[in-house]
Amino acid sequence: MRADAARPGRHSEGVIVKVSVDPNLCVGHGRCYVLAPDVFTTDDFGHCEVLVESLEGPLADQARIGAENCPERAITVED
Repeated sequence: MRADAARPGRHSEGVIVKVSVDPNLCVGHGRCYVLAPDVFTTDDFGHCEVLVESLEGPLADQARIGAENCPERAITVED
C-alpha cells in the first residue's frame, strides 16, 4: 500500500467513485467547480455540471472536496 493511501481522505489508485449532481438542489454557489475544476464545470446559468462521472485517485479526492463544500448538498459521491 502506498503511504498516502493510508491517510484519511486519500484514495488508492484503482478505487473508482461515481459522482453526480442533483440539478434540483444546485443553486450555483460555485464552490464545487472552484475547488475541483477537473471534475466540475458550470453551465450557462452557473449551476454545476459533472465533467467526469467515474473517477479514481486525485480526481476522486477533488470530487469529495467539491461535494463536502456544497452548501446545498447537491453533489453525491458513491464508492
